[in-house]
Amino acid sequence: MEPRSSIIIVSYNNREDITRCLESVRGTACPAYEVIVVDNASTDGSADAVAAGFPEATTVRSSANLGFGGGCNLGATRARGEFLVFLNPDTVVEQGWLSALVNALDANSRVGLVTSKILMLGEPERINTCGNTVHLSGLTLCRGLGASSRSYQKEEEVDAVSGAAFAIRRDVFQSLGGFDESMFLYMEDTDLSLRARLAGWESLFAPQSIVYHDYSLKVFPLKVFYQERNRYLMLLKNFRWATLVALVPVLLMAEAITWGFVLLYDRRNIWNKLKAYQWTVRNWGAIMNKRQRTQASRKTGDRDLLRRTSFRLDLGLARQGLTARIAQSLLDPVFFLLRAVTMAVVRW
Repeated sequence: MEPRSSIIIVSYNNREDITRCLESVRGTACPAYEVIVVDNASTDGSADAVAAGFPEATTVRSSANLGFGGGCNLGATRARGEFLVFLNPDTVVEQGWLSALVNALDANSRVGLVTSKILMLGEPERINTCGNTVHLSGLTLCRGLGASSRSYQKEEEVDAVSGAAFAIRRDVFQSLGGFDESMFLYMEDTDLSLRARLAGWESLFAPQSIVYHDYSLKVFPLKVFYQERNRYLMLLKNFRWATLVALVPVLLMAEAITWGFVLLYDRRNIWNKLKAYQWTVRNWGAIMNKRQRTQASRKTGDRDLLRRTSFRLDLGLARQGLTARIAQSLLDPVFFLLRAVTMAVVRW
C-alpha cells in the first residue's frame, strides 16, 4: 500500500528524544503512512540507533548539518505520500494525531497546511502552541502558550502553523519550493505559511490532533541573529514594496522593542542583532532573487496577509515582571492604532 502521509523528522544529536518520538509514532493507529528520519550529521549515534531500533523507518544521513529547513527539504525528496507531515524529534504523539491532520486536509480543498494542538510534554495540562500568532511586524509568538489544555477546542484558521507538528499537501510544498534553507533555524514555519497564503492557501488549526512537545524557552548565542535575520528576510520576500513603506512605523517600533530587550536583558547578543543587519545587506542580491520567485507565485493581495496578523505583542511570553506589564499596556494601543492605519492604507 502506497503511503498517503510521509512523516518527516529531522534529528541532530537527539538520540533519546528521537527514540521516544518514534516509539510514539510507531503506536499511531493510522493507515498508510511512512516515516523518514533525516539525521543532520549527528555525533551521538542517533542515526545508528534509529536504523537499528526502527527498521520500518527510512533513515537519511546528511553529511552536514543542513538546519531545520534543509533537513526537512532533504526528507521531502524521499517522500512518497500525498501529504508531508513534519514533526520535531522532541515530541510525543497521541492516538489519532495523524488522522486529525489528514481529515482536515481532506475536508477542505482550500486548506494547504494543518497544525496540531501542541501541549507541554512536562506539563500536559498546559498549551505550548495552537498554531502561531504573527504580529504586524513579523514577530511570531506561540498561540495560547501557557493556557489550559482544555482551551482552544475549535478548528479554525491561524496566522501560521508550528513547525513542531504540522501537515502540508506535497504538491503545495513543492510548488512553494519547500522551506527556505537559508534561514537554517527559526521562522521557517512562519515564512512557509505566509508564502502559502500568498499563493492562495489557508493554514488551519486541528484541535483533535494532540502532540506533546518538550518545550522550554531556550536562549543560545545565535538565537537573536537567526530570529531577526529571518524576520527581515521573510518580510522582504513576501510583501510588496508599497506595503513595506506603509509598515515603516510598525517596523521601527519593533526595532525599538527588540533593541530594548537585548540592551536590558541580553547584552551578550548586541553583536548578533547587528550581525542580522550585516547579513541582510551582504546578501541583498540573493534576497531579491528569492523575492522575485515568491512574488511570482502571488494569487492574493497583501491586505489578505495583513488581515491575518495581530496588533498585540504579548511581551509576557518572553519576559515577566512589572516592566513587561507596563510596556504591554503602552504598546497595545499604539500597535492597535498603527494596524488600523496600515489596513486603511493597504488596499492592494
